[in-house]
Amino acid sequence: MSKKGFLLVLMQPPAAMEEEFNAWYDGEHLPERLAVPGVETASRYSSIAGVPDYLAIYDLSDKAVLDSEAYLRVAGDRSSPWTKRVTGRTHVYRSVGDQVYPGNALTPMAARVTIVRFRGLAASDEAGVVAAMRAAFEDRPSTVGVRVFAYPNGGTVDYIGFVSAAVPDDAPVEPRLFAGFFGAIDLFNSYVPRPR
Repeated sequence: MSKKGFLLVLMQPPAAMEEEFNAWYDGEHLPERLAVPGVETASRYSSIAGVPDYLAIYDLSDKAVLDSEAYLRVAGDRSSPWTKRVTGRTHVYRSVGDQVYPGNALTPMAARVTIVRFRGLAASDEAGVVAAMRAAFEDRPSTVGVRVFAYPNGGTVDYIGFVSAAVPDDAPVEPRLFAGFFGAIDLFNSYVPRPR
């Protein structure tokens, strides 16, 4: 059985284009993606700490959804003129891969999400990264979900820890909880949901 897939997109539009960016994302892009079979959820967030300013997470039944004809009809060269205009001016950082923990969990409603990205690790580091994310976040009273995603990156594997919290939790995270993976962290940001 294939693993649940994910698409995580970090975006930084130019300040002068921010209003149009949000109108495009909410009015065209999100509904277009949610209409693709196999796209199970789509959620948007704004940064409260760190850049890029915007985050979108899509739960996929399988990462192969992004190779389907239904998806390709609205992507790449077939994108709308508005999509091409906005994405042509926005810095977009896109990650596609497998959800490696905890199975088939979907993105829950949350007051805040935190993402932690670990770069340049080995596939054999998966269990250690999962254990580190669980140790750092699962016992917090505010946590409603911890997930870990993995995707290939130039011969190594990058992992993204995705933490959903019911209420803001600004308590510091102990670096020791990340054990030998602390040096691989290159992104540690918090986001709040975008109003719809």
